[in-house]
Amino acid sequence: MSVECTRLESGLTVVTETMPHLESVALGVWIKSGSRDETASEHGIAHLLEHMAFKGTAKRTARQIAEEIENVGGEVNAATSVETTSYYARILKDHVPLAIDILADILTHSVLDENELLREKHVILQEIGAAIDTPDDVVFDKFSSTAFRDQTIGRSILGTPETVQSFTPDQIRSYLQRNYTAEKMTIVAAGAVDHDTLVRLVDDRFSDILHTPDGSEVETTATYTGGEYREKRDLMDVQLLIGFEGRAYHARDFYASQILANVLGGGMSSRLFQEVREHRGLCYSVYALHWGFSDTGIFGIHAATGQEDVPELIPVILNELHKVAERVDVSEIERARAQFRAGLLMAHESPAARASQIARQMLLYGRTIPNEELMDRLAGITPERLTDLSGRLFFDTPITLSAVGPVDTLMAVEDIASKLTTGRERQAAIG
Repeated sequence: MSVECTRLESGLTVVTETMPHLESVALGVWIKSGSRDETASEHGIAHLLEHMAFKGTAKRTARQIAEEIENVGGEVNAATSVETTSYYARILKDHVPLAIDILADILTHSVLDENELLREKHVILQEIGAAIDTPDDVVFDKFSSTAFRDQTIGRSILGTPETVQSFTPDQIRSYLQRNYTAEKMTIVAAGAVDHDTLVRLVDDRFSDILHTPDGSEVETTATYTGGEYREKRDLMDVQLLIGFEGRAYHARDFYASQILANVLGGGMSSRLFQEVREHRGLCYSVYALHWGFSDTGIFGIHAATGQEDVPELIPVILNELHKVAERVDVSEIERARAQFRAGLLMAHESPAARASQIARQMLLYGRTIPNEELMDRLAGITPERLTDLSGRLFFDTPITLSAVGPVDTLMAVEDIASKLTTGRERQAAIG
């Protein structure tokens, strides 16, 4: 298997990894633009555009788009995140030209029909309603908006009913022309694909893509604020998130933060799972997470538990934060590294996973990163480095608390903060 990369005169980047033993190809267009690139009046428009791209072009109806790809046994889909949007397909190797033609068509010649827009708005309103009715969706949405208060990075990707209903075709075109430009796009294919053939197809089919933005890009710099959100609901369980400021993709401590999240709550052998769930039986779900963005990040611990267990659960979680700031075993780091390595290698067995992995690296770092280089970065993570990082993460940044459900027994955020302040004093004594 080999990775090849070509940058076209238009500014488009084409990357492939050939897997000759396969009969299929996963390919897509990844765009370095997401919900974070919306203006205040555009909240939710990135996600709506992703939907509208499939609702008809100058030469294909919405039904024809679906039928053409499915007639050859393929599939096509899309996804919107905070900082990226992707449109991707999985097909057999003989149908790569069709997949490229369809992806180029929906990204360069969508008609944004008024009637289709009206229907799709209704679909998204249903999606928003479903999210509101799902407590674990709400707790994560409020977690982000509380951690990054009054900022685009913290807003729900779906938008609000008011903003979604307000969008016009012209507004969508404006967002598209500002963000869907050649230098922001990377086209990636993994599987039974020939690089030179794909480059020629992309150069031909994407000739109408805008080369440069119109100069009105949204400039946003994220600032972690922390804070508290509680929503009392008549539920059987409490959905809970406790968070701290994390690290950006390019920060020195990014990979250390990923390893720390794994040590704390990355699987059944992790500290939180063993202590909170297995030993004490205080919840049915508990894990740690670390999300990195281009200029910031967030570290969180999620738990779902019954109301009667909340008073005991929080102190146990906080105690695990104290303990990881005092001591980390080499064996824990080695286990986390092994899981990370397994994930890297397993991605090579799936063209879809590998294409996504390559695209993410290209958008974040401007190049693909060999597995050996990634493992070398992890090799430098020591117990001392993780205890130091834990102290800075958990004791030196404001807390973010998000909770949904019967929250009457949940400890006040000031009391949580005071227990972590005590942890800072313990860290100073150890140091």
